[in-house]
Amino acid sequence: MRTIAIINQKGGCGKTTTSINLAACLARLGHKTLLADMDPQGHCAVGLAVPEDQVERTIYDTLIQECDGKVAQLPDVVWQIASDFDLAPSNIALAAFEQTFAGRDGREDRLAKSLDSVRASYSWCIIDCPPSVGLLTFNALKACDEVIVPVETGFFSLHGLTRMIETLDLMKDKCGKDIHVRVLPTQYDTRTKLAREVLAELRNKFRDHLMTSTVNFNTKLKEAASFGQPITEYDPGSRGYKDFVNLARELMGHRPVEIEATVPERLSRPAELVQRARQLAQLTNVQFGRTTVSTEIVESTPSVATLETPADPAHSLIANRLAALETADEPTPASPPQKTTEQKIAEFYGVKQVGPDVVFRARFQDAKAVTVAGDFNNWSSDATPMETDSRQGEWRMCLPLTPGRYRYRLVVDGKWITDPNNQYVEANQFGELNNIVEVE
Repeated sequence: MRTIAIINQKGGCGKTTTSINLAACLARLGHKTLLADMDPQGHCAVGLAVPEDQVERTIYDTLIQECDGKVAQLPDVVWQIASDFDLAPSNIALAAFEQTFAGRDGREDRLAKSLDSVRASYSWCIIDCPPSVGLLTFNALKACDEVIVPVETGFFSLHGLTRMIETLDLMKDKCGKDIHVRVLPTQYDTRTKLAREVLAELRNKFRDHLMTSTVNFNTKLKEAASFGQPITEYDPGSRGYKDFVNLARELMGHRPVEIEATVPERLSRPAELVQRARQLAQLTNVQFGRTTVSTEIVESTPSVATLETPADPAHSLIANRLAALETADEPTPASPPQKTTEQKIAEFYGVKQVGPDVVFRARFQDAKAVTVAGDFNNWSSDATPMETDSRQGEWRMCLPLTPGRYRYRLVVDGKWITDPNNQYVEANQFGELNNIVEVE
């Protein structure tokens, strides 16, 4: 069982959010995962909709000794959250752990001994630690193989990270273990200059510790917690889900090479279907006079010389063109595929980045005034009007924006609507949808 502790003495940096969603993504990827809550606040249970009044035994009951009360085994306290995803919850009783075990021998090994009983049952264990460096955190450090330090991309988090790394180094020396410490940037908002500067400083000063993955600021993560669901259940299409899946895969990439080598390299069933569909489409193009045939099709098609001459002229055309392609010295240039009217409209309207500018295009035949409101103009309904050709009903506006992620809506004759030609949306506090545009 690979054990990872999520540690940072600073609060509000995303420890619990990281713990819940990382564990959920590992489980979604098919790995049996245990989330152990070592924070007396018990927020893991809250964030996973575990009813507090029904939690009779917690992880605290697996840490105590017989002289302290009735001892429980870890399998007896876990809650099954989803397939391959279990939670060992905590509550305020865990706050008494340090006082109860003060001065006792082996007090820093209680969690490791508790986890010993389930090491054969799980592939991963994620430990959510309290926002302090005490006996509970030291227990997590003794029990884990690796540490992830979530760092909010703000000034105070950056200021305290050096001290946090130094503290972890001292604790590692006391543990006598070589524990790999990783730094994970969280709540990263690419729209703000400060966040970009902090991330650059992290890369400069903590290059050896910094992870490749970054958890971007995403309201879906907060919404998921408020509904008591991991992001894998609440919105698997969100940016937050993609960030945590990338984090899980990055961690999985550090497994021994021989384990990864046992996984056969093959196309998934959907990929096979897509590949076959492309081959059929290209053969159809040949039948109707286009000359684009991929190498895959030519290789998988029987040699033209072995085919009998068909009576159907269409089949003769296919055979002749395949023969011409096999003997040609230079590939025949491909004819551009014909686009439907819907595809042409989708490509023309919406929002696109053109160099340093962002171009908004929309079609409202009978509108008298159309404006764009968003983060870039403090959501003003009249600060950014669109120009129009009234005969065509087409509206256009070009806006220079710095790199970042922006939300916006269209205001048509005073009515706020979602841009119908931009599929990237997220819910706002009013239960409506804002459009999203990312500027590189």
